[in-house]
Amino acid sequence: METKWLEDFVSLAETRSFSRSAQLRHVTQPAFSRRIQALEAWTGIDLVDRSSYPTRLTPAGETLHAQALEILEALAATRNMMRGFQVAGQDTIEFAVPHTLAFTFFPHWLMELRQHFNGAGGFKTRLTALNVHDAVLRFTEGACDLLIAYHHDALPLRLSGERYEMLSLGHETLAPYSKPARPTTAPGREGHSPADAPPMFTLPAARAASPVPFLSYASGAYMARVVEVILQRADVPLPLDPVYETDMAEGLKAMALEGHGLAFLPESSVRHELRAGRLVRASLPGRFEATMEVRIYRQRPEGARHAAKAGVQALWEFLGRHAGRQSPA
Repeated sequence: METKWLEDFVSLAETRSFSRSAQLRHVTQPAFSRRIQALEAWTGIDLVDRSSYPTRLTPAGETLHAQALEILEALAATRNMMRGFQVAGQDTIEFAVPHTLAFTFFPHWLMELRQHFNGAGGFKTRLTALNVHDAVLRFTEGACDLLIAYHHDALPLRLSGERYEMLSLGHETLAPYSKPARPTTAPGREGHSPADAPPMFTLPAARAASPVPFLSYASGAYMARVVEVILQRADVPLPLDPVYETDMAEGLKAMALEGHGLAFLPESSVRHELRAGRLVRASLPGRFEATMEVRIYRQRPEGARHAAKAGVQALWEFLGRHAGRQSPA
């Protein structure tokens, strides 16, 4: 039995849609369906009437829904109570960060922070990398001190401005990249640079009807939804042919480096590959891209059950002097 099965079931009870709940839970629909089936196997009875649309719960499902709400609320309250007894680790700042930011943005940001944040010599951190939904859930349940996440105007995180506050840490561009069509000349030799090499795959395609091998994010991933926004706003149809999918940008980058297709990747994740000429931009600058804001969140001190750690408070004040304090949009 896993608590995420109950969380999935509560979501399904609220939305009455497998596809909508899978999207909200940031997982693929097949994976979401398997979790519901696992819960039914655990209870030993059908919880969902799959013969109707919108989806309805069976009488047993209605009973479990009420019980699941109580169980999850009790678990969250118990966790908060246990955190009140926590003594060890008070000098460690705990972050919840989506996978892509954990691999790309966070290490560089933390290094710069250590160079400028006074007293950073004793600055200890603990990073938990999760998908977007689970990172937000961990944060709202009080299991970490700070949340770092992407923000796009079309895909905002639903965090109450009355309970949480936010600071902007910068911006990130998601754009298409491809392996070069031919080996590149090292920078500075014969007057060429890696940027001179044409991409193996381009947007728009060289021939309008030619499909472009597309390395895509799994449908429940936050980045997949950002890519959908890019494609919806494109000024020409883009004949992308999905040939591979995964939840993580690093997985797509590895496939793009081998020449399997074109992938939309955060600029910070391909910085070294661009310099080395192992990847190149697959469209003209400004086309088929999206700019996302990188935000950091914390619970407002006046609404918190426990006083913020001294290190968290000092860090927030430092960041606030540079970024300015805001409420979640």
